[in-house]
Amino acid sequence: MGRPGRRIVPLFIPHEGCPHACSFCDQRAISGEERMTPEKAAEELQKAFSIPQPDGAEIAFFGGSFTCLPPERMKAYLDTALPYLESGQAESLRCSTRPDGISPEILPVLQAYRMRTVELGAQSFSDKVLSLNGRGHTAAQIESAFTLLRENGFTAGLQIMTGLPGETEEDLALTVESVCRLHPDLLRIYPTAVIRGTPMARWMAEGKFTPKGTEESVALCAPILARMEREGIPVIRVGLHPSKELQDQVVGGCYHPAFKELCLARIWRDKVETVLRRFPAGTGAVLHVPAPQLSQAVGQKRANIAHWAEIGYPVQVVPDNGTEAFLTIGTQIYLLRSDHSIIQY
Repeated sequence: MGRPGRRIVPLFIPHEGCPHACSFCDQRAISGEERMTPEKAAEELQKAFSIPQPDGAEIAFFGGSFTCLPPERMKAYLDTALPYLESGQAESLRCSTRPDGISPEILPVLQAYRMRTVELGAQSFSDKVLSLNGRGHTAAQIESAFTLLRENGFTAGLQIMTGLPGETEEDLALTVESVCRLHPDLLRIYPTAVIRGTPMARWMAEGKFTPKGTEESVALCAPILARMEREGIPVIRVGLHPSKELQDQVVGGCYHPAFKELCLARIWRDKVETVLRRFPAGTGAVLHVPAPQLSQAVGQKRANIAHWAEIGYPVQVVPDNGTEAFLTIGTQIYLLRSDHSIIQY
């Protein structure tokens, strides 16, 4: 697996290489970038590396389906990174791509250019959801591509979405269980955001699809984030990367610049509530949390404290110098471990 904290130098290649028009996709809006070319990529890398980068810098080809590019086009992009690999200014490459863009033939090409990390846009492990949303691949192809990457020594990542058209609770549960079984080296979780001009935006306008808003999306994603933390699967992003360009194009669904913070706050809210519910309403409690996690425990605009009070439990939240949180209720102490287990003392 890749070393944590590696500096990533990103290049965004919107839409290039993708053979499908998925229901949710407008990569230009998502990346905020105009059309990329190998020439422009070379200019961006030259500019980025004019400033010394930390050891282990990684050049990343994001935004499209990199391995679906015509071979000569893909090689042209890879060649822009080669001087920085040869000079030692960059240590490796990474890319995002579609599951059907991975084959035994493509892997030696990537390895020759020191491609280390490949993220697969899985989105769902339900064939019904994949088909309805125009993904053009199956769940079996996700697993096949992932296995190929793992067997050939790549750091293998997955990207999933919640709240897609046609997705049921069972479909999402299948996706979560499939991710846990495969145990990727990294994971991104995206709630569905409806972007102007996409098929999904048309379905929403026609009343055929009602996207989940921020509150509903937090309720879906927070338990997934907690589950992945228990499973030891690193979640490197929750929610789309915020940008002014993207904000102007979102017409529905969930888009929040601090979405992961909302999910972390919800995890705290639910974990504390699990203990509070063991006591009669009106029982007070004091929550001691490691100081760096204080804002998450309190919630945005003190939302968690307000929620606990609303259900009948006044809770005081105080910072602590320790590394684990604990809840005191009268003479009883509950340790709220970082693995989300709860131990009563």
